[in-house]
Amino acid sequence: MRIIKLSAIDSTNTFLRQLSTSEVLEDYTIIVAESQTKGRGQMGTTWSSQPSKNLMVSVFVDVSFLSIEDSFYISMATSLAISKALKSFQIKNVKVKWPNDILADQKKISGVLIENVIKNNQLQATIIGFGLNVNQLHFDDLPNATSMQKVSGKAFNLDEVLTAVIGYLKDYMEELKNQQQTQLKSLYEAALFRKNKPSTFQDAEGSMFSGFIYGVSNAGYLRILLEDNVLKEFDLKAVKLLY
Repeated sequence: MRIIKLSAIDSTNTFLRQLSTSEVLEDYTIIVAESQTKGRGQMGTTWSSQPSKNLMVSVFVDVSFLSIEDSFYISMATSLAISKALKSFQIKNVKVKWPNDILADQKKISGVLIENVIKNNQLQATIIGFGLNVNQLHFDDLPNATSMQKVSGKAFNLDEVLTAVIGYLKDYMEELKNQQQTQLKSLYEAALFRKNKPSTFQDAEGSMFSGFIYGVSNAGYLRILLEDNVLKEFDLKAVKLLY
């Protein structure tokens, strides 16, 4: 496992992707930045973080054993790894807000951005980027953000937290390698925020509707149980969970 620590970078994912085109990377090559000027999140959102307080990480993982159709399992494994690491540090009420935001006490503590490397229509590798709020206490204009220290009252060693996340990520990736997709998916669905609870959603046109989160499809679509027991699948751009 190779860890490259940087004081400041525009984006750890961008840096790691560029590195992967210039040299052959060993499995679990990791980029860690103290500060990130252009951190990216899902669907073009940004990830902002106080320098040296949190983890801003990108990991290169060989996923050539997975088919493209099963690529959402990378997201499941990452979400579960971060969640399990948080629980190992006694962070309570940890849930996964579909597809891969991690919540603690219903507030966002971690975000994930996955960028897959595909050649000849086959998965080769993945670059897993994640931001994890560890010791930051103040989040200007982000009322729904929290951190490990904020929810627990304790400060944490960043290297220890990183080691825990990567260790669990390796465990879950090994499960995928051993074709234990069903078990992994069950764990992920059990961790979903507001699963089996009446919730309000907004579709791509801005209309609101009610339903129950039932689970996810193998491709990662959110399965929502609507009125009259109709089960419908939505992709990331088609639905937003409001409350």
